[in-house]
Amino acid sequence: MSANSPERTGDLTVVLVKAGRTKIRYDAELLADDGTRVAVRAPWAGEGVRDFGFVRFETGDVFTEYYWRDRWYAVKEVRDADGALKGWYCDITRPAVLSGGELVVEDLDLDLWVSADGTDVRRLDEDEFADSGLEEKDPRAAAAAVAALDELEALARGTGIETLLA
Repeated sequence: MSANSPERTGDLTVVLVKAGRTKIRYDAELLADDGTRVAVRAPWAGEGVRDFGFVRFETGDVFTEYYWRDRWYAVKEVRDADGALKGWYCDITRPAVLSGGELVVEDLDLDLWVSADGTDVRRLDEDEFADSGLEEKDPRAAAAAVAALDELEALARGTGIETLLA
């Protein structure tokens, strides 16, 4: 089944896990699930404003999030309350697991930001990743995480992140 004709839609809860504990959980609208990729939409779930300097996430922002069961990342398209595209926030994660009404994703610390016009591509949190100890605890997962970040950055600098979401 294609992403345009989902086998299931409705509501679910996104659960972001980091270092074995729940970092955040929030309700989202399930837009599509083609068996490999899950797409959801949710309002900004953080408290207040999160200002990174290069982008602000704030009340009214809407995230359309794409998770894969076979890839080590998630891509979140971020729009402001008026629908203007801010950019894409990409989390490096283990492949997503949808079970019942919960989409569980394990955050592996590495992130990538891509501005709406594609001119600002930033690798984020590499220090947190190094400090996480994943390279020692699970070298295979660490290698997959770094490869996923490299893949997303190359895509962002090449054809654009949005080609991944088509």
